[in-house]
Amino acid sequence: MIDPLVVLLSRWQFAATALYHFLFVPLTLGLGFLLAAMETVYVLGGRELHRRMVEFWSKLFLVNFALGVATGLTLEFEFGTNWAFYSTFVGDVFGAPLAIEALMAFFLESTLIGLMVFGWKRLSRMQHLVITYLVALGANLSALWILVANAFMQDPRGAHFDPLTLRMELASLPALLFSEEAQAKFVHTSLAGYVTAAVYVMGISAWYMLRGRHLALARRSFRVATLFGLLSCAGVITLGDALGYVGGHAQPAKLAAMEAAWSTEPAPAAFNVVAWPDQARQDNRYALRIPFLLTPLVTHTLHQPVAGARELVAINEQRVRDGLLAVGALRRLAADPHDARARATFEQHQRNLGFGLLAQRYAADGDPARLGEAELHQAALDSLPDVFAVFWSFRLMVAIALGLFTYFMLALVYTLRDQVHRRRWFLRLAPCLIPLPFLASECGWLTAELGRQPWTVYELLPTWMSASGHGVGELAFSLAVFAALYTVFLVIDVALQLRLVRGGPREADRATPLRGAH
Repeated sequence: MIDPLVVLLSRWQFAATALYHFLFVPLTLGLGFLLAAMETVYVLGGRELHRRMVEFWSKLFLVNFALGVATGLTLEFEFGTNWAFYSTFVGDVFGAPLAIEALMAFFLESTLIGLMVFGWKRLSRMQHLVITYLVALGANLSALWILVANAFMQDPRGAHFDPLTLRMELASLPALLFSEEAQAKFVHTSLAGYVTAAVYVMGISAWYMLRGRHLALARRSFRVATLFGLLSCAGVITLGDALGYVGGHAQPAKLAAMEAAWSTEPAPAAFNVVAWPDQARQDNRYALRIPFLLTPLVTHTLHQPVAGARELVAINEQRVRDGLLAVGALRRLAADPHDARARATFEQHQRNLGFGLLAQRYAADGDPARLGEAELHQAALDSLPDVFAVFWSFRLMVAIALGLFTYFMLALVYTLRDQVHRRRWFLRLAPCLIPLPFLASECGWLTAELGRQPWTVYELLPTWMSASGHGVGELAFSLAVFAALYTVFLVIDVALQLRLVRGGPREADRATPLRGAH
C-alpha cells in the first residue's frame, strides 16, 4: 500500500507542473495561426506595415514557445518518476502519442521556428509564409497527441487489458486517435488558445493606442485579432457544449459534479446557475436554479434524465461488489495463469475491475474479499469527484468565455465603425482582460482532471495505486524545488515580454498621440 500522503504530494507536484506549463501552451497554439493570418495579408498585399506586425508578434511568440518547452520537459519525465505503476499499466498505449508529440515539438517545431525567425532574408515571401503556417500547424499537432493521450485517460478506447501482464495493450490506433473525446477535446483546447492569442494581441494593441504609439500597427493588429477572436470564441462555446455532451455520456459522475446534480430529477430538470455543494451531505446548501434548462443543455433533449450523484453512488456500490469478483479472479490467475475458471470469472466481471481496485485500498490485510459493508459503501462514495471544485471551476470557465464573447462583439462593432481609438474606456479594459483566457484555460484543465478523479484511467485504474513508492520527504522537497523553479520561469517570461512590448516594433509609426493619452 502506497502512503496516501505520497499520492497526494505526487498529485500536487504534477498539478503544479501542468498548471505552470499550461500558462504557455494556449498562447503558443493561438499566436501561431494569428501570425500566419497576418503574414497572409502581407504576402497578398505587400505592405511593409503587415510585415512589421508579423516580426513584432513573432518575437513574443518565440519567448512564449521557448519557456513553454522548458516547462513541459519535466511533465513527461514525471510519468515515470512519480507515477511508475500508471506508466507500467498504460505504457503500451500512452507511450506512442507522447513519443510522436516529442518528435514534433523538439524536431519539427524547433527547426521550423528557426527558419521563421531567421529566414526573412533567405526565403521568398511565399516560402516564409509556408514556414509560418507549418509552425502553427506543428504546435497544434503537438497538442493533438498530448490530448489524444489525455482523452484515453478520460475515456479509454482502442486498448484492452491483459490479466496476465497487468497492462493495457494498444489494440486499435484509429480508435485511440479518433475517439469522440480526443477530437472534441483537441478542437476545444485549440480554439481556447486562439481566443487567448486574440485577447493578448488586443490588450497590447490597446495599450499602444492609449499611449499614441505605433498607431497604425496597433489598430491593424487590433482589427485582425478582433475577427480572429470572435470566430474562435464562438467556436469555443459551441465545441465546449459538444465536449460536455460527449464527456457527460462517458463520465456521468463528472457531469453530475459539473452541474451539482445530487438527485435524478424528472426531465426536463432545473439548472443550477450557482450553488454551494456539500459533499458530506450529498446536497447543495444553496442553489439559484432556472427551471427546465439543465436537460436540454446537457442532453440536447427534453426527456432524457440526468443521473444524480446519489443514484450514481448506489449504482457504483454494486459495481464495487462485482469488481471485487474480478480482483479475486485476477489474484487466482496470478497464481495459476492456466486456471480456466478464474479466466472465465475475470472476463465476466472485467468491466468493473476498476471499482474492485478502488475498494482494495480499504483491505487492511490485503484480501478484498473480507471488506465489510462500510468499506464497500465508502469505495462507492470515493467514485464521486470533488463536486465543489469541479462545479465552480466549470462555472468560472463558462463565465469568462461568455464575457470575452461580449467584448469581442463590441470590439467588432467599434472596429467596423472605426471608433475603437475613440472608446478610451473600451481600450483601458482590453489589457485588463489578458489574464482571463489563461484563467479560463486553467479552470478547464481543473474541470477535466478533477472531474476524472478518483481515476487516472477512468474506471480502470484508481489514482491511489498509480503513484511511485517515494518517500514523503523526497516528494515535498522536489515539489518545493519545482514550484520555485517554475515561478522563476514565469517571472522571466513576463519580464521578457514586458521588455519587448515597451520597446515596441521596429520603425515606430510617426503618428500624433491621441488626445489625453498622457
